[in-house]
Amino acid sequence: MEAPLRSLRLRCSVQNYEWGRRGEESTVARLFERNSGAQIDLACPYAEFWMGTHDSGPSFLMLAGSDSGEVALKKWIRENPGALGDKVVAKWGTGLPFLFKILSVAKALSIQTHPDKELARMLHMMRPSVYKDPNHKPEMAIALTEFKALCGFVSMEELKDVLSVPEITELVGNDEGSKIIQTRELNGYMNAKAVMQSAFIKLMSSNRDVISTLVSKLKNRLFSYKNSEFRGQRLSEKEQLALLLEKQYQADVGVLASFFFNYVKLSPGEALYIGPNEPHAYISGECIECMAASDNVVQAGLTPKYVDIQTLCSMLTYKQGFPEILRGISLNPYVTRYAPPFDEFEVDRCILPSKESVLFSPVPGPSIFIIVAGEGQLQMGSVIEERVAEGDAYFVPAHSQISFSASDDKPIHLYRSGVNSRIFG
Repeated sequence: MEAPLRSLRLRCSVQNYEWGRRGEESTVARLFERNSGAQIDLACPYAEFWMGTHDSGPSFLMLAGSDSGEVALKKWIRENPGALGDKVVAKWGTGLPFLFKILSVAKALSIQTHPDKELARMLHMMRPSVYKDPNHKPEMAIALTEFKALCGFVSMEELKDVLSVPEITELVGNDEGSKIIQTRELNGYMNAKAVMQSAFIKLMSSNRDVISTLVSKLKNRLFSYKNSEFRGQRLSEKEQLALLLEKQYQADVGVLASFFFNYVKLSPGEALYIGPNEPHAYISGECIECMAASDNVVQAGLTPKYVDIQTLCSMLTYKQGFPEILRGISLNPYVTRYAPPFDEFEVDRCILPSKESVLFSPVPGPSIFIIVAGEGQLQMGSVIEERVAEGDAYFVPAHSQISFSASDDKPIHLYRSGVNSRIFG
Protein backbone atom coordinates (compact mmCIF):
# COMPACT_ATOMS: atom_id res chain seq x y z
CA MET A 1 0.00 0.00 0.00
CA GLU A 2 1.30 3.43 -0.91
CA ALA A 3 1.60 5.97 1.87
CA PRO A 4 -1.40 8.33 2.04
CA LEU A 5 -0.90 11.79 0.55
CA ARG A 6 -2.66 13.43 3.48
CA SER A 7 -3.94 12.61 6.93
CA LEU A 8 -7.02 10.38 6.95
CA ARG A 9 -9.64 12.41 8.79
CA LEU A 10 -12.74 10.56 10.02
CA ARG A 11 -16.38 11.53 10.21
CA CYS A 12 -17.77 9.41 13.01
CA SER A 13 -21.15 8.17 14.24
CA VAL A 14 -23.20 8.93 17.32
CA GLN A 15 -25.68 6.85 19.34
CA ASN A 16 -28.61 8.62 21.02
CA TYR A 17 -29.40 6.03 23.66
CA GLU A 18 -31.84 7.14 26.33
CA TRP A 19 -29.25 6.95 29.12
CA GLY A 20 -26.95 9.53 27.50
CA ARG A 21 -26.27 13.08 28.64
CA ARG A 22 -28.14 15.88 26.92
CA GLY A 23 -26.97 18.90 24.98
CA GLU A 24 -23.79 20.70 25.94
CA GLU A 25 -23.52 18.65 29.14
CA SER A 26 -22.50 15.72 26.95
CA THR A 27 -18.90 15.41 25.78
CA VAL A 28 -20.24 13.04 23.13
CA ALA A 29 -22.57 15.77 21.82
CA ARG A 30 -19.81 18.39 21.70
CA LEU A 31 -17.36 16.07 19.94
CA PHE A 32 -19.99 14.91 17.45
CA GLU A 33 -20.99 18.49 16.63
CA ARG A 34 -17.39 19.48 15.93
CA ASN A 35 -16.57 16.24 14.14
CA SER A 36 -19.58 16.17 11.81
CA GLY A 37 -20.62 19.80 11.54
CA ALA A 38 -24.16 18.77 12.51
CA GLN A 39 -26.07 20.93 14.98
CA ILE A 40 -26.89 19.08 18.19
CA ASP A 41 -30.42 18.85 19.57
CA LEU A 42 -30.29 20.20 23.12
CA ALA A 43 -33.23 18.01 24.16
CA CYS A 44 -31.71 14.81 22.79
CA PRO A 45 -29.50 12.38 24.74
CA TYR A 46 -26.02 11.85 23.25
CA ALA A 47 -24.65 8.61 24.67
CA GLU A 48 -21.85 7.17 22.52
CA PHE A 49 -19.41 8.51 19.91
CA TRP A 50 -18.23 5.59 17.74
CA MET A 51 -14.95 5.38 15.82
CA GLY A 52 -14.41 2.28 13.72
CA THR A 53 -15.97 0.01 11.13
CA HIS A 54 -18.87 -1.67 12.96
CA ASP A 55 -22.02 -1.59 10.84
CA SER A 56 -24.10 -0.23 13.73
CA GLY A 57 -22.04 2.98 13.78
CA PRO A 58 -19.55 3.25 10.89
CA SER A 59 -16.90 5.91 10.38
CA PHE A 60 -16.13 7.53 7.05
CA LEU A 61 -12.82 8.76 5.61
CA MET A 62 -12.92 12.34 4.36
CA LEU A 63 -11.08 11.78 1.08
CA ALA A 64 -10.73 14.33 -1.69
CA GLY A 65 -11.22 12.70 -5.06
CA SER A 66 -14.07 10.33 -4.16
CA ASP A 67 -17.48 11.05 -5.72
CA SER A 68 -19.11 11.98 -2.43
CA GLY A 69 -16.04 13.43 -0.73
CA GLU A 70 -15.96 10.51 1.70
CA VAL A 71 -15.79 6.73 1.75
CA ALA A 72 -16.70 4.19 4.44
CA LEU A 73 -13.61 3.30 6.49
CA LYS A 74 -14.61 -0.37 6.29
CA LYS A 75 -14.67 -0.25 2.47
CA TRP A 76 -11.39 1.68 2.26
CA ILE A 77 -9.60 -0.82 4.52
CA ARG A 78 -10.95 -3.73 2.48
CA GLU A 79 -9.49 -2.10 -0.63
CA ASN A 80 -6.24 -1.16 1.16
CA PRO A 81 -5.54 -4.10 3.53
CA GLY A 82 -1.92 -3.04 3.92
CA ALA A 83 -3.24 -0.25 6.15
CA LEU A 84 -3.76 -2.89 8.85
CA GLY A 85 -0.27 -4.42 8.65
CA ASP A 86 0.61 -8.02 7.80
CA LYS A 87 0.23 -9.47 11.32
CA VAL A 88 -3.19 -7.90 11.85
CA VAL A 89 -4.46 -9.18 8.50
CA ALA A 90 -3.07 -12.65 9.27
CA LYS A 91 -4.85 -12.73 12.64
CA TRP A 92 -8.15 -10.95 11.92
CA GLY A 93 -8.45 -10.60 8.15
CA THR A 94 -9.34 -7.24 6.59
CA GLY A 95 -11.61 -6.07 9.40
CA LEU A 96 -10.53 -3.52 12.00
CA PRO A 97 -10.31 -5.67 15.17
CA PHE A 98 -11.25 -2.93 17.66
CA LEU A 99 -14.07 -0.43 18.19
CA PHE A 100 -13.25 2.91 19.84
CA LYS A 101 -15.88 4.95 21.72
CA ILE A 102 -16.53 7.87 24.02
CA LEU A 103 -19.44 7.53 26.48
CA SER A 104 -21.45 10.21 28.29
CA VAL A 105 -23.57 8.48 30.96
CA ALA A 106 -26.39 10.31 32.74
CA LYS A 107 -28.44 7.28 33.74
CA ALA A 108 -27.38 3.74 34.64
CA LEU A 109 -26.85 1.33 31.77
CA SER A 110 -28.26 -2.17 31.92
CA ILE A 111 -26.82 -4.99 34.00
CA GLN A 112 -25.11 -6.84 31.20
CA THR A 113 -22.38 -9.14 30.09
CA HIS A 114 -20.69 -9.91 26.79
CA PRO A 115 -20.36 -13.45 25.43
CA ASP A 116 -17.13 -15.23 24.61
CA LYS A 117 -16.51 -16.11 20.95
CA GLU A 118 -18.20 -19.50 21.00
CA LEU A 119 -21.36 -18.22 22.68
CA ALA A 120 -21.38 -15.09 20.50
CA ARG A 121 -21.46 -17.19 17.35
CA MET A 122 -24.33 -19.28 18.72
CA LEU A 123 -26.39 -16.29 19.90
CA HIS A 124 -25.88 -14.47 16.60
CA MET A 125 -27.05 -17.53 14.68
CA MET A 126 -30.12 -17.97 16.91
CA ARG A 127 -31.18 -14.30 17.29
CA PRO A 128 -29.35 -12.07 14.77
CA SER A 129 -31.79 -9.21 15.36
CA VAL A 130 -30.73 -9.05 19.03
CA TYR A 131 -27.13 -10.27 18.91
CA LYS A 132 -25.78 -8.28 15.99
CA ASP A 133 -22.51 -10.07 15.22
CA PRO A 134 -20.66 -13.33 15.98
CA ASN A 135 -17.73 -11.73 17.81
CA HIS A 136 -16.81 -11.49 21.48
CA LYS A 137 -16.58 -8.10 23.19
CA PRO A 138 -13.93 -7.73 25.90
CA GLU A 139 -13.74 -4.03 26.75
CA MET A 140 -11.96 -1.32 28.74
CA ALA A 141 -13.18 2.03 30.10
CA ILE A 142 -10.81 4.93 30.94
CA ALA A 143 -12.41 7.65 33.05
CA LEU A 144 -12.58 11.17 31.62
CA THR A 145 -14.51 12.38 34.68
CA GLU A 146 -15.33 10.60 37.92
CA PHE A 147 -16.83 7.39 36.59
CA LYS A 148 -19.01 4.97 38.56
CA ALA A 149 -19.78 1.38 37.66
CA LEU A 150 -20.85 -1.98 38.98
CA CYS A 151 -18.42 -4.72 38.00
CA GLY A 152 -18.03 -8.36 39.02
CA PHE A 153 -19.37 -10.13 42.10
CA VAL A 154 -18.49 -9.13 45.65
CA SER A 155 -16.24 -11.31 47.78
CA MET A 156 -17.63 -14.16 49.89
CA GLU A 157 -17.19 -12.05 53.02
CA GLU A 158 -19.22 -9.21 51.50
CA LEU A 159 -21.88 -11.63 50.30
CA LYS A 160 -22.80 -12.22 53.94
CA ASP A 161 -23.79 -8.55 54.13
CA VAL A 162 -25.74 -8.83 50.87
CA LEU A 163 -27.80 -11.73 52.17
CA SER A 164 -28.52 -9.80 55.35
CA VAL A 165 -30.44 -7.15 53.36
CA PRO A 166 -33.99 -7.92 54.56
CA GLU A 167 -35.59 -7.83 51.12
CA ILE A 168 -32.96 -10.13 49.65
CA THR A 169 -33.15 -12.48 52.64
CA GLU A 170 -36.91 -12.67 52.16
CA LEU A 171 -36.39 -13.67 48.55
CA VAL A 172 -33.46 -16.10 48.62
CA GLY A 173 -34.14 -17.51 52.10
CA ASN A 174 -32.05 -18.04 55.22
CA ASP A 175 -30.57 -21.26 53.84
CA GLU A 176 -28.09 -19.25 51.77
CA GLY A 177 -26.70 -17.65 54.94
CA SER A 178 -25.85 -21.01 56.45
CA LYS A 179 -24.21 -22.04 53.18
CA ILE A 180 -21.91 -19.03 53.47
CA ILE A 181 -20.73 -20.09 56.91
CA GLN A 182 -20.07 -23.60 55.65
CA THR A 183 -18.25 -22.25 52.58
CA ARG A 184 -16.06 -20.06 54.77
CA GLU A 185 -15.11 -23.08 56.86
CA LEU A 186 -14.43 -25.23 53.81
CA ASN A 187 -12.61 -22.35 52.12
CA GLY A 188 -13.23 -23.86 48.71
CA TYR A 189 -13.57 -21.92 45.45
CA MET A 190 -16.17 -24.24 43.94
CA ASN A 191 -18.33 -23.98 47.06
CA ALA A 192 -18.09 -20.18 47.06
CA LYS A 193 -19.04 -20.07 43.38
CA ALA A 194 -21.98 -22.43 43.93
CA VAL A 195 -23.38 -20.30 46.76
CA MET A 196 -23.07 -17.08 44.78
CA GLN A 197 -24.58 -18.67 41.69
CA SER A 198 -27.51 -20.16 43.62
CA ALA A 199 -28.44 -16.90 45.37
CA PHE A 200 -28.06 -14.74 42.24
CA ILE A 201 -30.08 -17.03 39.97
CA LYS A 202 -32.84 -17.27 42.57
CA LEU A 203 -33.04 -13.47 42.66
CA MET A 204 -32.92 -12.91 38.91
CA SER A 205 -35.47 -15.64 38.17
CA SER A 206 -38.08 -14.37 40.61
CA ASN A 207 -41.58 -13.34 39.58
CA ARG A 208 -41.95 -9.70 38.51
CA ASP A 209 -44.71 -9.01 41.02
CA VAL A 210 -42.53 -10.38 43.83
CA ILE A 211 -39.62 -8.20 42.72
CA SER A 212 -41.86 -5.13 42.48
CA THR A 213 -43.11 -5.66 46.03
CA LEU A 214 -39.62 -6.18 47.46
CA VAL A 215 -38.14 -3.17 45.64
CA SER A 216 -40.97 -1.05 47.05
CA LYS A 217 -40.22 -2.40 50.55
CA LEU A 218 -36.53 -1.63 50.10
CA LYS A 219 -37.27 1.90 48.92
CA ASN A 220 -39.60 2.63 51.84
CA ARG A 221 -37.21 1.17 54.40
CA LEU A 222 -34.21 3.11 53.08
CA PHE A 223 -36.15 6.35 52.87
CA SER A 224 -37.21 5.83 56.47
CA TYR A 225 -33.60 5.28 57.53
CA LYS A 226 -32.42 8.23 55.47
CA ASN A 227 -34.97 10.65 56.91
CA SER A 228 -34.47 9.58 60.52
CA GLU A 229 -30.76 8.63 60.36
CA PHE A 230 -31.85 5.36 61.89
CA ARG A 231 -29.86 4.52 65.02
CA GLY A 232 -27.47 7.33 64.17
CA GLN A 233 -26.23 5.55 61.06
CA ARG A 234 -26.13 6.90 57.53
CA LEU A 235 -27.05 4.87 54.49
CA SER A 236 -24.18 2.92 52.99
CA GLU A 237 -22.96 3.71 49.48
CA LYS A 238 -24.73 0.60 48.17
CA GLU A 239 -27.99 1.65 49.82
CA GLN A 240 -27.72 5.15 48.36
CA LEU A 241 -27.04 3.59 44.97
CA ALA A 242 -30.10 1.35 45.31
CA LEU A 243 -32.29 4.42 45.87
CA LEU A 244 -30.79 6.10 42.79
CA LEU A 245 -31.39 3.02 40.65
CA GLU A 246 -34.95 2.66 41.94
CA LYS A 247 -35.64 6.24 40.93
CA GLN A 248 -34.34 5.51 37.42
CA TYR A 249 -35.81 2.00 37.03
CA GLN A 250 -38.83 1.46 39.27
CA ALA A 251 -39.68 -2.12 40.29
CA ASP A 252 -36.62 -3.48 38.45
CA VAL A 253 -34.75 -6.58 39.62
CA GLY A 254 -31.50 -4.69 38.97
CA VAL A 255 -32.13 -2.55 42.06
CA LEU A 256 -31.76 -5.62 44.28
CA ALA A 257 -29.11 -7.25 42.07
CA SER A 258 -26.84 -4.22 42.49
CA PHE A 259 -26.00 -5.39 46.03
CA PHE A 260 -24.28 -8.47 44.56
CA PHE A 261 -21.75 -6.45 42.53
CA ASN A 262 -18.62 -4.45 43.33
CA TYR A 263 -19.26 -0.70 43.31
CA VAL A 264 -16.30 0.86 41.46
CA LYS A 265 -15.42 4.56 41.36
CA LEU A 266 -12.76 5.64 38.88
CA SER A 267 -10.93 8.97 38.99
CA PRO A 268 -9.91 10.58 35.68
CA GLY A 269 -7.09 8.54 34.15
CA GLU A 270 -8.01 5.28 35.91
CA ALA A 271 -9.27 2.34 33.85
CA LEU A 272 -11.37 -0.77 34.28
CA TYR A 273 -11.29 -3.76 31.93
CA ILE A 274 -14.01 -6.37 31.59
CA GLY A 275 -13.54 -9.82 30.13
CA PRO A 276 -16.15 -12.09 28.52
CA ASN A 277 -18.98 -13.40 30.70
CA GLU A 278 -18.39 -10.87 33.51
CA PRO A 279 -21.36 -8.81 34.80
CA HIS A 280 -21.21 -5.02 34.84
CA ALA A 281 -23.28 -1.85 34.61
CA TYR A 282 -22.03 1.69 34.09
CA ILE A 283 -23.72 4.12 36.48
CA SER A 284 -22.59 7.67 35.68
CA GLY A 285 -19.78 9.79 34.28
CA GLU A 286 -17.84 10.02 31.02
CA CYS A 287 -15.19 7.69 29.69
CA ILE A 288 -13.11 6.53 26.77
CA GLU A 289 -14.08 2.98 25.87
CA CYS A 290 -12.34 0.46 23.63
CA MET A 291 -13.36 -3.11 22.83
CA ALA A 292 -13.20 -5.88 20.31
CA ALA A 293 -15.23 -4.97 17.23
CA SER A 294 -18.60 -6.18 18.49
CA ASP A 295 -21.95 -4.89 19.73
CA ASN A 296 -23.09 -8.07 21.50
CA VAL A 297 -24.79 -7.44 24.83
CA VAL A 298 -26.75 -9.88 27.01
CA GLN A 299 -28.96 -7.82 29.36
CA ALA A 300 -30.85 -8.75 32.51
CA GLY A 301 -31.91 -5.64 34.40
CA LEU A 302 -31.96 -1.83 34.61
CA THR A 303 -33.26 -1.51 31.06
CA PRO A 304 -36.56 -1.26 29.17
CA LYS A 305 -34.94 -3.27 26.35
CA TYR A 306 -35.00 -7.01 25.71
CA VAL A 307 -33.63 -9.01 28.64
CA ASP A 308 -32.31 -12.56 28.49
CA ILE A 309 -31.99 -13.56 32.14
CA GLN A 310 -31.58 -17.27 31.50
CA THR A 311 -28.69 -16.75 29.07
CA LEU A 312 -26.97 -14.21 31.32
CA CYS A 313 -27.19 -16.35 34.44
CA SER A 314 -25.92 -19.43 32.61
CA MET A 315 -22.92 -17.70 30.99
CA LEU A 316 -21.48 -15.85 34.03
CA THR A 317 -18.21 -17.03 35.57
CA TYR A 318 -19.34 -16.01 39.10
CA LYS A 319 -15.77 -14.95 39.81
CA GLN A 320 -15.62 -12.97 43.06
CA GLY A 321 -13.48 -10.08 44.25
CA PHE A 322 -12.78 -6.46 43.39
CA PRO A 323 -11.67 -5.86 39.78
CA GLU A 324 -8.18 -4.69 38.85
CA ILE A 325 -7.86 -0.94 38.29
CA LEU A 326 -5.36 0.11 35.62
CA ARG A 327 -3.47 3.39 35.96
CA GLY A 328 -1.41 2.92 32.83
CA ILE A 329 2.29 2.77 32.07
CA SER A 330 4.15 5.97 31.20
CA LEU A 331 5.72 5.89 27.73
CA ASN A 332 7.07 9.46 27.94
CA PRO A 333 6.26 12.63 29.91
CA TYR A 334 3.00 13.09 28.00
CA VAL A 335 1.73 9.61 27.03
CA THR A 336 0.32 6.84 29.23
CA ARG A 337 -0.56 3.40 27.85
CA TYR A 338 -3.38 1.14 29.02
CA ALA A 339 -2.86 -2.44 27.83
CA PRO A 340 -5.54 -4.90 29.01
CA PRO A 341 -5.04 -8.67 28.62
CA PHE A 342 -6.81 -8.72 25.24
CA ASP A 343 -5.12 -8.92 21.83
CA GLU A 344 -7.55 -6.67 19.97
CA PHE A 345 -6.74 -3.32 21.55
CA GLU A 346 -4.76 -0.97 23.76
CA VAL A 347 -5.26 2.76 24.40
CA ASP A 348 -2.77 5.63 24.79
CA ARG A 349 -3.74 8.76 26.74
CA CYS A 350 -1.85 11.94 25.84
CA ILE A 351 -1.96 15.20 27.81
CA LEU A 352 0.16 17.65 25.82
CA PRO A 353 0.90 21.04 27.43
CA SER A 354 0.80 24.28 25.45
CA LYS A 355 3.69 24.75 22.99
CA GLU A 356 4.87 21.15 23.44
CA SER A 357 5.08 18.38 20.82
CA VAL A 358 4.86 14.59 20.92
CA LEU A 359 5.81 11.96 18.35
CA PHE A 360 3.94 8.67 17.92
CA SER A 361 6.43 6.34 16.27
CA PRO A 362 5.30 3.93 13.53
CA VAL A 363 3.65 0.71 14.77
CA PRO A 364 2.92 -2.47 12.77
CA GLY A 365 -0.84 -2.04 13.16
CA PRO A 366 -3.57 0.57 12.57
CA SER A 367 -4.49 3.38 14.97
CA ILE A 368 -7.37 5.78 15.52
CA PHE A 369 -6.76 9.16 17.21
CA ILE A 370 -9.37 11.47 18.73
CA ILE A 371 -8.80 15.02 20.02
CA VAL A 372 -10.93 15.34 23.15
CA ALA A 373 -9.90 18.91 24.04
CA GLY A 374 -7.56 21.68 22.89
CA GLU A 375 -6.07 22.56 19.54
CA GLY A 376 -2.79 22.52 17.71
CA GLN A 377 -1.22 20.89 14.68
CA LEU A 378 -0.73 17.42 13.27
CA GLN A 379 2.03 16.17 11.03
CA MET A 380 1.98 12.77 9.35
CA GLY A 381 5.26 11.67 7.81
CA SER A 382 6.46 14.45 5.53
CA VAL A 383 2.98 15.85 4.95
CA ILE A 384 2.52 19.56 5.58
CA GLU A 385 1.12 20.33 9.02
CA GLU A 386 -2.64 20.42 9.47
CA ARG A 387 -4.62 22.20 12.17
CA VAL A 388 -6.39 19.96 14.66
CA ALA A 389 -8.99 20.76 17.29
CA GLU A 390 -11.50 19.18 19.63
CA GLY A 391 -13.60 16.57 17.83
CA ASP A 392 -11.09 15.76 15.10
CA ALA A 393 -10.54 12.03 14.58
CA TYR A 394 -8.02 10.29 12.35
CA PHE A 395 -7.31 6.82 11.02
CA VAL A 396 -3.55 6.18 10.87
CA PRO A 397 -2.37 3.18 8.80
CA ALA A 398 0.25 0.72 9.99
CA HIS A 399 3.89 1.86 9.79
CA SER A 400 2.89 5.56 9.74
CA GLN A 401 4.53 8.20 11.91
CA ILE A 402 2.37 10.96 13.35
CA SER A 403 3.14 13.90 15.63
CA PHE A 404 1.07 16.53 17.42
CA SER A 405 1.97 20.04 18.61
CA ALA A 406 -0.18 21.98 21.05
CA SER A 407 -1.03 25.62 20.37
CA ASP A 408 0.49 28.44 22.37
CA ASP A 409 -2.51 28.78 24.68
CA LYS A 410 -4.46 25.49 24.53
CA PRO A 411 -3.06 22.14 25.67
CA ILE A 412 -4.20 19.06 23.76
CA HIS A 413 -5.95 16.10 25.37
CA LEU A 414 -6.05 13.18 22.94
CA TYR A 415 -6.41 9.39 22.86
CA ARG A 416 -5.10 6.72 20.52
CA SER A 417 -6.54 3.24 20.09
CA GLY A 418 -4.63 0.45 18.40
CA VAL A 419 -4.06 -3.28 18.35
CA ASN A 420 -2.38 -4.54 21.54
CA SER A 421 1.39 -4.24 21.04
CA ARG A 422 1.97 -7.67 22.55
CA ILE A 423 0.88 -9.38 19.32
CA PHE A 424 3.85 -7.79 17.56
CA GLY A 425 6.32 -9.38 19.99
